[in-house]
Amino acid sequence: MTFSITIIITAITVIVSLMGFNSPKVIDNLIFYGPAISRHRQYYRFITCGFIHADFMHLAFNMLAFYSFGQYLELGLFSSPDIFGSEAPFYYIMLYVGALIISSVPDYFRHKDDYHFRSLGASGAVSAVIFACIVLYPTLPISFFFLPGIPGWIFGLLYLGISAYLDKQGGGRINHGAHLWGAVFGIVYTVLFVSLKGNINIWQNFISNISG
Repeated sequence: MTFSITIIITAITVIVSLMGFNSPKVIDNLIFYGPAISRHRQYYRFITCGFIHADFMHLAFNMLAFYSFGQYLELGLFSSPDIFGSEAPFYYIMLYVGALIISSVPDYFRHKDDYHFRSLGASGAVSAVIFACIVLYPTLPISFFFLPGIPGWIFGLLYLGISAYLDKQGGGRINHGAHLWGAVFGIVYTVLFVSLKGNINIWQNFISNISG
């Protein structure tokens, strides 16, 4: 039986997160914490923070979204001969890992000497995966809490606007900045590498989908 990269990442994240629920030391060692990076060069925290979660609901929500969109992106859209074909696994892994890093970079510059700020969760990478799907298939129906299924490109505009607003407001326990920058990375990464490697005009594909 062959396991997809999505399933492997999901399984690792669930296992490590469950370990963290039972051990504060696991959380302390892996969480994004600016002073540990700036003063002790623990750069691995840019990635490891995405494999731990605050509680079961946080974990379940992120992994359900990741599995749903990740399987579709990895085994469908990215694997298309017109996009990455056999090289899809490499570009998929780089999308996920790159999003984990990039979504935390703004937090690093804001909080590198802040002893009170900590961040954890895969939300930045999950946002990147969702927005890669939206770029390639903008009319993909997406449901979110109270909203019925709406075209992905409309959901994307709402998501970006709300995340930017809430990030500017600050406060709360949700890192809206990670959501925002993960989504932006997903868009830029997909447009850049599909334009370089794919056999489709990504802009024409996007416009023809939403206009058709």
